[in-house]
Amino acid sequence: MNILIAALCGFLYFIGTSRLGYGLTQATGSPIFYGMILGLVYGDLEKGLIIGATIQLIYIGIIFTGGNMPADQSLAGIIAIPIALQTGMDVEVAVGLAVPFGILGIFIDQLRRISNSYWISKAEKYAEVMDSKKIFHCAITYPTIVIFLLTFVPVFAITLFGADAVTTVMNFLPQGIIDGFGVAGGLLPALGFAIIIMVIGKRDIMPYFFIGFFLVAYLGVSTMGAAAFGFCVAAIILFNSMKQNGQEAG
Repeated sequence: MNILIAALCGFLYFIGTSRLGYGLTQATGSPIFYGMILGLVYGDLEKGLIIGATIQLIYIGIIFTGGNMPADQSLAGIIAIPIALQTGMDVEVAVGLAVPFGILGIFIDQLRRISNSYWISKAEKYAEVMDSKKIFHCAITYPTIVIFLLTFVPVFAITLFGADAVTTVMNFLPQGIIDGFGVAGGLLPALGFAIIIMVIGKRDIMPYFFIGFFLVAYLGVSTMGAAAFGFCVAAIILFNSMKQNGQEAG
């Protein structure tokens, strides 16, 4: 894989997980964002977006309980998407490849937290002597450097050499195992949907979920059309709720 593409992947992963511009990391660290960028780089935007969106479906219902990361969708996407685009891997197989890297990302995040605890202890010592400049470095500069090394270096190395290694392994694997990866990759997005249904699974709103599903699956309504219908229904419910609350208050 081209060194520049490997460097781009490492930089994208760093930006998406560094907490710089904290409110944007949900977007810049998402597989669908990686799929868009890498799809443009490889000249296959459609497939890049399809792979990215499919990987993101796995993690759509995951909740960061207590701030703890149960899986790293960013690492899963940034590793699997360029390898799949370069090798011509099927979407389902790419999704199966992505999941183990999502688990690996947990350990990288733990290393980040451990390193941050060290800089916090150093900042406390500088706070005792009122050294604001060194407190700033302990809060921003040093953790950013450590995070860059933890995120950029492994992704750069894996994406630089991973495609050739994956291609070699795939050529030697029996077809049954490859088919198994494809089946698992097809089931995992459904698991993501199941998780989010459990999260939002209130009886009052479940009918709307199934209405949207049937609109898309059986009536051929596009995703944007279903979103427009959903917005209108949500607005009607909101206005009726506000009206009812106003009558009860009066």
